Amino acid sequence: MTPVDETLPFRFAWACTDTERTLSANGVPNHAVTGGEFATRVSAQNVAETFTLTPELQPTASVIREPGYALNGVKFDPMTAGTCPDDAASDRDCDYAMGRDPWHMVATPGETSPWRFSFGVDENDAHVQPNGQYHYHGDPVGLVAQLNPDFEASMTLVGWAADGFPMYSRYGHQDPADAGSPVVQMRSSYRTRADVPADRPAVEDFPLGHFEEDWEYEEGLGDLDACNGRFGVTPEFPGGIYHYHITGTYPTVMRCVRGVAPAGAMRP
Repeated sequence: MTPVDETLPFRFAWACTDTERTLSANGVPNHAVTGGEFATRVSAQNVAETFTLTPELQPTASVIREPGYALNGVKFDPMTAGTCPDDAASDRDCDYAMGRDPWHMVATPGETSPWRFSFGVDENDAHVQPNGQYHYHGDPVGLVAQLNPDFEASMTLVGWAADGFPMYSRYGHQDPADAGSPVVQMRSSYRTRADVPADRPAVEDFPLGHFEEDWEYEEGLGDLDACNGRFGVTPEFPGGIYHYHITGTYPTVMRCVRGVAPAGAMRP
């Protein structure tokens, strides 16, 4: 792993037409990158994305790999290519890069400890793909601090989802219909499953929460739906809009969207 010890110039720009919002960027973060140990160096990319200005809720959700982009042009990409076989006893038995096994690693620990998988993420829950593209797996705290120094007392727009709906950091109004209600951390509605499949690697080696398959959605458990979203008022949309939140626990960044996303974002 190569510790990050260099600063690259960043570039990002947003523009709107009557129907679309476009992003042009190089994917380099506009905040410090500290605490990460990346397999490759951060490198500039050619980011050119288009988002609809008129997103529409669909009857069903769609699973998505690349949920959206932050305002600084960095991609949200919460999942990993890491997998483990049924008989794994430690992370050394698993494939971090191009796994084909049935148990899919979760990249950030949330509240699970001790954590077996090390993806070298920095303080922004971000690391680098093999092509050098920096991307977020969780809350981009460096960006949030820049956008809103008072982020614990007001909502922070951090990006746009692939389907055009806005993405916010961890905090939202306690009453989604009342902009005057207190701002609190949004709670995910996912929990670790009660039944452990017989073919799963032993929980003594990998406590529940280490794999995507360990988590299940329970309606009403938290503040958000299965896509980490809800309808409510926001500073940018005082009349209310469906929007997504990043959470401190699984899934951190949503794994599905409620609108229509471009085909490229839906790839497996």
